[in-house]
Amino acid sequence: MVDIVPLSSYPSYIDLLPSIQTCNITNLPENYFLKYYLYHALTWPQLSFVAVVRPKNGYPAGGKFGGIAGDVSGQYPKVVGYVLAKMEEEPSDGMQHGHITSISVMRTHRRLGIAERLMRMSQRAMAESHRANYVSLHVRVSNNAALRLYRDTLGFEVEKVESKYYADGEDAYAMHLKLQDQWMDWKAVEKRDREERKKNKKEGENGDDDEEDVDEGDEVGDLGKKEDGEKMVKVKMGRGLGVGDLVEKSDVQS
Repeated sequence: MVDIVPLSSYPSYIDLLPSIQTCNITNLPENYFLKYYLYHALTWPQLSFVAVVRPKNGYPAGGKFGGIAGDVSGQYPKVVGYVLAKMEEEPSDGMQHGHITSISVMRTHRRLGIAERLMRMSQRAMAESHRANYVSLHVRVSNNAALRLYRDTLGFEVEKVESKYYADGEDAYAMHLKLQDQWMDWKAVEKRDREERKKNKKEGENGDDDEEDVDEGDEVGDLGKKEDGEKMVKVKMGRGLGVGDLVEKSDVQS
């Protein structure tokens, strides 16, 4: 059995990067230095996913955090697939969007729907975590298997053909898929939660019916309050934090 889990499921997920790199080198002609994987892992760990082989005897019961993430947190099993993804930090069109840098599944575990699951989970993470408007990727014009997955199964559309995109001179299809329909409607979620709390009060599950409905998002005490004269400070993120320096110019092309 194979499980698809976020790269961030593992406390020391950096330890998985060599296995991900091996999966890439084994199957794809486009390869990257290890620091390029590190760049993605440090900046967008929630957007990259790995396919790992489930232990023969199953995961130990009572994982520290519960569920798959908790059960695998202390183990580093065999990686048979991955999707490496990121958010475009300086989008040329001014629209927040994600990008699939690389995806690969070992030949021993193909035709099991793993690539599709990896893609869908990464897309959902982009939409829910970053409200990405769309996700983009590049694929060789000769890669018919990948084209069937992206276009026919997932619904990607060809935006344009980029001439001699790859190092060997082959053209690439630049493709994209809209993600707005996967955005979380937080107002609807909050409304549903309020209605559920009111229903519970009426049923006597949460104390007195006259108790005021409290918005759990409100600040508590002085936490979050700005003192008189205090200035707001901008915090650097992503490349501004220096993480981008890990990537060489030759690595940037996906």
